[in-house]
Amino acid sequence: MRVLAYPDDHRMKSRGVTWTELEEKLKKLGEIQEVRRQVGNAEKKARALVVEAGEPSFKKLQRLVEQVRMMKIKGIDGISRAIIKKRGEGYVIYTEGSNLSKILELPYVDASRTTTNSVQEIYEVLGIEAARNAIVNEAYNTLQEQGLTVDIRHIMLVSDMMTNDGDVKAIGRHGISGRKSSVLARAAFEITAHHLLRAAITGEVDYLDGVAENVIVGQPVTLGTGAVNLIYKPPPGAPKPTAVAKPKPAVTPPVPVPTPEPAPEEPLEEVVP
Repeated sequence: MRVLAYPDDHRMKSRGVTWTELEEKLKKLGEIQEVRRQVGNAEKKARALVVEAGEPSFKKLQRLVEQVRMMKIKGIDGISRAIIKKRGEGYVIYTEGSNLSKILELPYVDASRTTTNSVQEIYEVLGIEAARNAIVNEAYNTLQEQGLTVDIRHIMLVSDMMTNDGDVKAIGRHGISGRKSSVLARAAFEITAHHLLRAAITGEVDYLDGVAENVIVGQPVTLGTGAVNLIYKPPPGAPKPTAVAKPKPAVTPPVPVPTPEPAPEEPLEEVVP
């Protein structure tokens, strides 16, 4: 099976792709046995690539076409499209996709101003402190775009919670909220019945150390004034306070209830026979 391909010279030139690079990439496909160039006649000097793929097969032809379309000839893995915009005296390239480690290796890229919105990729390439700063910047910029003013210290506190153990965690039930030690605190966030049922099956104990669980059961929170115990320590040499007996409440005798007097008996009449 022989396939003719007519690449666009103008598009190849704009992307910096040469015919040699195109041939080398096509030869690496397993379905292709031979690749060679072919030049047209004098009237039509169109160049083409002749691809030999063995016995004719419509299914194999379709598979070969898809492989050629999806084949990457030149560029960086993970980036499918790029847009160039002029900003100030330089140019900024916005990409669809991200590959921070490969981008930082390019000699013509300013590494100090190159960034990505993938926090996990920043953590893998630059470390946990860079990931923390990326979370702060992304959250702050997103809120500013919506016209919401939030103190930066609140955002910093959230980013510290997400990165305090050396790894980037989410806020939801698969991250910080799902790792709380309190059963009631986890149940108050999401999937209440699941958390309560699992805690009952495993015999988990809630010591009510946090805020949410104490609010749920209706008792003071061990925070602020609720977490302070006052202890009086008398100065040295001061007399010890003596315990004063509490006066007993006065007991009032019960008021006697007068008993009613019996009614007088009527005299019996004498009956004369």
